[in-house]
Amino acid sequence: MKRVLILLAVSALAAMAADVAGTWKATADGPNGTMERTFVFKVDGNRLSGETTSTMLGKSTLADGKVDGDNLSFTIIADMQGTELKLNYKGKVSGSELHLTSERAGGGGQSIEWTGKKVQ
Repeated sequence: MKRVLILLAVSALAAMAADVAGTWKATADGPNGTMERTFVFKVDGNRLSGETTSTMLGKSTLADGKVDGDNLSFTIIADMQGTELKLNYKGKVSGSELHLTSERAGGGGQSIEWTGKKVQ
């Protein structure tokens, strides 16, 4: 009986977790206008992986990705005109909406607010 209750509790928690996996299109206001970024997320338990693509920074692979309910966090390392740029992302998924904040690792820069929608 105890095992059944534990399984039901785990199933309920899994059902409450946001559906992060899939393709998301996001935009943010930057110093030179609107920026666009596509995220392709894969989830394995609480591990988040995948890649992201933007016209400004190209394609980057997610590292150190985590999912906790509807919260997510990850890091990317991008190439900005030959200079390695490490960006930390954290945010939340609510239904088919994505809200992320990105900032340069180590601080010293402004954060960027991303808003996106799930497309797949």
